[in-house]
Amino acid sequence: MSKAGGKNIEKARKLVEARAYKLGEAAELLKKAHFVKFDETVELSINLGVDPKQSDQMVRGTVVLPNGLGKSKRVLVIATGEKVREAQEAGADFVGGEDMVVKIQGGWTDYDAVIATPDMMKSAGRLGKVLGPRGLMPNPKTGTVTFEIAKAVQEIKAGKVEFRLDKTGIIHSPVGKISFSAEKLAENALALLGAVSKAKPATAKGKYIRRVTLTSTMGPGILIDHAEVEAATAA
Repeated sequence: MSKAGGKNIEKARKLVEARAYKLGEAAELLKKAHFVKFDETVELSINLGVDPKQSDQMVRGTVVLPNGLGKSKRVLVIATGEKVREAQEAGADFVGGEDMVVKIQGGWTDYDAVIATPDMMKSAGRLGKVLGPRGLMPNPKTGTVTFEIAKAVQEIKAGKVEFRLDKTGIIHSPVGKISFSAEKLAENALALLGAVSKAKPATAKGKYIRRVTLTSTMGPGILIDHAEVEAATAA
């Protein structure tokens, strides 16, 4: 990293006080601290009071962010018959059956989301080693294995985000771009918090959402006021 880059990062960090911020405040501060030329991704990190080693405490789900993510995802649909036409009419970028499975096995990665109909999962199941590490394997729990193809495609295009607990007990999820207004970033973050709250495992004990931080690709991490988090999840 250049000296100028290091100085800019240090300058950005100094803007953040040693306290918790409201989401709107935090978003405004991130925008003020922005110093790079590209449109940074803004991310919410949510520390949860669950044990990721226990299968009955895994937290995952989806949420359609009210203001999207600033970029339309390239959607691939694995289907046959009438569902091919349905996917195309809904706006899917790539549609196919066994041919798409073979293409992916060959190393093709030019897509951001994958949907499959249940009858194609026998073929799509062979893609676990390719799609799994990228978090793109179709799954009924996230609505990406379904016969309701049009709905699934439209939701993803509208800003549907999948979140999943990592092995350290944290959920990291994008909530927009630094070019978004602070209000839109806060609205997206609140929608994500609400969805994570609803996904609380029945076996989780004690405080569920322990710490929430808003950050950007190159920006500082900003602690979010827990009272606001509790109010958002209660609502």
